[in-house]
This record gives sequence, structure tokens and C-alpha cells, in this order.
Amino acid sequence: MRFVADESVDSAIVDRLRRDGHEGLYIAETQPDIADEAVLEVANRDAAVLRTADKDFGELVFRQRRLDRGVVLLRLAGLSAEAKAREVAAAVARTMTRWAVPSPW
Repeated sequence: MRFVADESVDSAIVDRLRRDGHEGLYIAETQPDIADEAVLEVANRDAAVLRTADKDFGELVFRQRRLDRGVVLLRLAGLSAEAKAREVAAAVARTMTRWAVPSPW
């Protein structure tokens, strides 16, 4: 599955999804400190699902409908980064066919 991870996502989650074979861009690596609107543009350009822990995307995604492929809000407080990565990887594995999109990369 192709994804764009906002800076609010733990790097352990991004690393785990990549190890599991998912293609993803991590905003913290490529374009740190860009505005939320620019993050959405990246996700739309790459036909990717946005992964974020930032509830501020709600206005842009749900009210303004500025995201094409979807968003996954990661709210896993109290877990270690590795536990979060395991939980997200398991959820992706269970639901992957719902998110499948051909890769432009």
C-alpha cells in the first residue's frame, strides 16, 4: 500500500510499513515543517493514503474534502513506538485490500 506519513507519525511506524513492503513517503524525511495543505497535496499527487496523528487534518480532509485516497488517524497513546508500529502493521495487513492502489513510483 502506498502512503504518505505526516511528521506526527512515529518513525518506527514508517520503518515497519516499509519493511512490510509498503511504499511510503515520510514528510519528516523529505519536506519537514511543510503546512498541512502541502502534505495533502503530496498525498494527492502520489495517490496515497495519509497517515497522521494530527487531528488538525480533520477540517481539511472531512469538511473541505481535500484528500483523494483517504486518511488514517493514528491515536495510540501510551504504547511504545515499537508497539505502535506492530499495531499499525497488523491493521494494515487486515485491511490492505480496501486501500490497494496501483503505484506510480
